[in-house]
Amino acid sequence: MNPSHHPECATIDISDQDVMAAMKAMQGYIDITPADFREVYRAAYALAKERMMNALKAADIMSAPVYTIAADADLISAATLLAEKGISGAPVIDRHGRVIGVLSEKDFLRKMSAGPSGSFMQVIALCLKNKGCLATPMINRTTADIMSAPPITASSGMAMGAISSLLMEKNINRLPIVDGAGKPIGIVTRSDLVNSFCLLG
Repeated sequence: MNPSHHPECATIDISDQDVMAAMKAMQGYIDITPADFREVYRAAYALAKERMMNALKAADIMSAPVYTIAADADLISAATLLAEKGISGAPVIDRHGRVIGVLSEKDFLRKMSAGPSGSFMQVIALCLKNKGCLATPMINRTTADIMSAPPITASSGMAMGAISSLLMEKNINRLPIVDGAGKPIGIVTRSDLVNSFCLLG
């Protein structure tokens, strides 16, 4: 995810005037051109950013504790939890507390025939067209019936750069972080990544 796509954490571009002022402020004048200085700065910045992408781990950027949903929970309580906590998805756990899937808005939308890339407005259009609520058939269903499984998870030691690549490659919005027994200890979302990118920027 590119931080420049998020105005709140866009990087600051350095002008020639900025470089000249900085060079003059240093003890002893550096005999290079502003363009050379900016090129060195950009290269150093890119290397530092790459180093931080590998240095920051899931444990450093994850949200914890993580809200979870039981596999046998009915969809009414699952949807209520997501709504009350203001989140769009959560890991699903079995009776031993291990992550066995992930339930998200996408799963609800897909079940309501909005398609794999469906949107809330597609569901509204279908509801209006059919003059009824497409969620009604899910009343007696459980989380396990519609969750995405098997889950994509990671350990607390996974580097931030690898997490970013994994989210993009798998087209997912959240990555449960689990311990050696497969139990959730946190979660990394795209928002967590954006905030971390802002810190790097």
